[in-house]
Amino acid sequence: MPDKIDYDAKIPNNVDLAGDRRLQRALEGWQPKFMNWWGEMGPTLETEGVYLRTAVSVGRDGWAHFGHVNVPDYRWGIFLAERDADRKIAFGQHRGEPVWQQVPGEYRADLQRLIVIQGDTEPASVEQQKLLGLTAPSLYDLRNLFQVNVEEGRHLWAMVYLLHAYFGREGRDEAEGLLLRNSGSPDAPRILGAFNEETADWLAFYMFTYFTDRDGKYQLGTLKESAFDPLSRTCEFMLKEEAHHMFVGTTGVDRVVQRSADLIREHDTMDIAAHGAIPLDIIQKYINFHYTVSLDLFGSERSTNAANYYTAGLKGRWQETRRKDDHQLTDDAAMLEKPQADGTWGAEELQAILLLNLDLRSEYIADCQTGVNRWNKILSENDISYRLALPHPGFNREVGINSGHHVTPDGTIVDEKTWQANLRKWLPTTEDLTFVRSLMHPVYERGKIAGWVAPPRQGINGKPFDYEYVYLT
Repeated sequence: MPDKIDYDAKIPNNVDLAGDRRLQRALEGWQPKFMNWWGEMGPTLETEGVYLRTAVSVGRDGWAHFGHVNVPDYRWGIFLAERDADRKIAFGQHRGEPVWQQVPGEYRADLQRLIVIQGDTEPASVEQQKLLGLTAPSLYDLRNLFQVNVEEGRHLWAMVYLLHAYFGREGRDEAEGLLLRNSGSPDAPRILGAFNEETADWLAFYMFTYFTDRDGKYQLGTLKESAFDPLSRTCEFMLKEEAHHMFVGTTGVDRVVQRSADLIREHDTMDIAAHGAIPLDIIQKYINFHYTVSLDLFGSERSTNAANYYTAGLKGRWQETRRKDDHQLTDDAAMLEKPQADGTWGAEELQAILLLNLDLRSEYIADCQTGVNRWNKILSENDISYRLALPHPGFNREVGINSGHHVTPDGTIVDEKTWQANLRKWLPTTEDLTFVRSLMHPVYERGKIAGWVAPPRQGINGKPFDYEYVYLT
């Protein structure tokens, strides 16, 4: 497996695609379909060049090149992390055996399903963000949007390669389906609910890249542990690219909170809407929505499917090799908090292997809290007593043991009437969304930025904020 990427090939890759002519022809046949999808469902705003990061190798050092690229000419390709010839399966019933370079027949359907679900999320986010370029608050932000979009497109290529290379005709058919479904489509929606939600404003984009892309980090982290080595190496490199997407979300919300804090202090009022900034209570409602929708992506807390995937070696835990247990979990127990019919909370002890989704979700929640701590530090430094918070994991849930129950952000179980009476305080209202969208006016002048968000502390790749990150038509 070469470290360097072959950019002379029609499809850039480091998997020796030229050595398998049948696979090469199949992927070259899929390539124009991808380009048609990008032209129809990708970013609406036309540009003449965007300062983008392009992978040039998969090693640890110097793996990316920066330069202005005409987005339709971006070289989407297939990149796997370097192979470890001594790698062994780290968990499940096959623990200690060599990892698989081909798909075992008994796990074919399950592995294909896992890859399809992951693959379906990648184009979905591009579709959700299609119109955002028309209201970008700065050239810096516009550049970051395009970077996220082209890398989500590349992650689609990563999953399509696996489907074509290892799953035969069924895999090729599934690869076609990844381009036929569309985010929010009433007839052919994306598989997971969060990827059918609208991302109509930039606060939603920052929240999406903070919360929903962070779910992607943890899902990729579990697949990186897979005994199927090509999937593991694919996800390992995707995680390297995914880090920037979460940076966009973390610092994006930082900057919104900072600007709101500045105007609260300047005007000595929490009611800053009239001054063109986003009030903190609306920011909290956005957190409540995007966080809980992202929690649904982890699936049901109790899952025999997740247990079976783990036992088979298909999907591990976050940082599996750092865990201090037997990596089998057949004799381990864990507790599941559950809402009771009388409106109280109870707990049930279950086999730990049945609560792997809950285990992963707990890692995610702890990670999400670090961002909230950052944002509250900004408020504290500005002598503002208001504090943002993650709502209770049972709040606003459509999946798992809390779906069908009315749980408030502080974890109180209430009746339908109380829930409906308070929804406007907890989730973005139509009026909230309309107000935020009223602020979304494009700012395309170098060094300028919209009034509702603070500028970044530093630019991209050592460039200043006022660098011409995007050449507009």
